[in-house]
Amino acid sequence: MKIESSPFGEFEGHPVELYTLENDNGVIVKITTYGGTVTSIVTPDKNGDSSDIVCGFDSLDGYFADEYKANSPYFGCLVGRYAARIKDGKFTVDGQQHQVATNDGPNHLHGGIRGFDKRVWTVEGTSQDDNSVTLTLSLASTDGEESFPGNLNVVVHYRLTNDNDVRIEYEAETDKTTPLSLTNHTYFNLNGFQDTVLDHVLQLSSDRYLVPDDTNVPVGEEATVAGTAADFNSPKRIGDAFDELPLGFEHYYAFNKPVGSLEKVAEVREPNTGRKLEVLSTEPGTLFYTGRYTSDALKRESGAQFGQFRGFCLETSKYPNGPNIQNAPNSVLKPGDQYRETTIYKLSWT
Repeated sequence: MKIESSPFGEFEGHPVELYTLENDNGVIVKITTYGGTVTSIVTPDKNGDSSDIVCGFDSLDGYFADEYKANSPYFGCLVGRYAARIKDGKFTVDGQQHQVATNDGPNHLHGGIRGFDKRVWTVEGTSQDDNSVTLTLSLASTDGEESFPGNLNVVVHYRLTNDNDVRIEYEAETDKTTPLSLTNHTYFNLNGFQDTVLDHVLQLSSDRYLVPDDTNVPVGEEATVAGTAADFNSPKRIGDAFDELPLGFEHYYAFNKPVGSLEKVAEVREPNTGRKLEVLSTEPGTLFYTGRYTSDALKRESGAQFGQFRGFCLETSKYPNGPNIQNAPNSVLKPGDQYRETTIYKLSWT
C-alpha cells in the first residue's frame, strides 16, 4: 500500500494537489483537491491487463477546457451542497423559504454556480497501514454560500483497501437547518472505454424509482419497476432496455433496504474484461445515469474516448428535490445532528 502527492496546478491562486493511492493488487486511484475529484481508477482485467475505468483527465487544464465547461458532466467530483436537482431552486426550512441558483433550466443542479465541485478542498491528512491508505479532505461552506443557510463543515475520507474497496465516507455538521445531499459523480466504464457501457450487466436492488416532472425533477410520484425496462432486480444487460428507453437512464432508484444500513445495492459486470463493480451504501437510493448528455468531444489526454453512453454513474445520495418531497429521508441536516454516510465501490476481475 502507498499514497503520495504531486502538484496538479493552481486554481484562483490556490495550489492544487493530486494524490495517488495504490494497493498491492494493482489498483490505483487518483484524487485531486480541486473538487475532491477522482481523476483516475486503474485496475487489472481477467487477463492481467490494466486500464483506466473512469472518465477524467490527467491535467487540471482538462477540467477547464471549453468542451468540458460547455458540457459540464461533473466527472468524478464531490457534489454539494445538494446533489441533483431542486425544483425551481426553492425550498423551505424552519419556516423560511430560500431561493438558490437555477443553473439547469428552471431548476437548481448539483450545488449551484460554484458548488463543492468547483472549490479547492483542504487536505486534513493521509494515513496508511498494511490494509489501506486514506486521504481525508475537508471543506467549509459559509452561511449564505450559493444562498444555502448555515455554516457547514464537511469532511470526506477516501480509502483504498487491499480488498479493492474504494470507500468514501462523508461527515458534516451545520449551525442552521440546511438541505444536504453529498455524492461522488464518477463515471465508470469497465471495458476501459473500448466501447459503450451497453454490454455491461447490471443488478440493482430497487423496486421503484422517482418519476420526474416535465422539467426532469421528481416531485413525489413513484413508479414500480416490475415488468418494465427499468427493472434490474435480476441481472440484465443495460443495452437491452434501450429498445424501450432509447435515451437510456437518468433514474433515481429507491433502495430495497432500511435507510442508513450499509448494504450491497448494486453490481455491474463487464463480460469481456471480467471486471465487476459492487456498490454498497448507507444512502436511501441512487441516480443511475448512462451519460445521455455527455459530449463525444471529450476524451482523456491518452486518447480514451468519452461521450454518450460511454460511462455510467451510480450516484448514491438523498432524494433529488428531497427538501420538497414529503417523507424524503434525511434530506435536511439540523444543528446538533451529525451527517454520516458511506458508499463503497468494490472492484474485482475474474
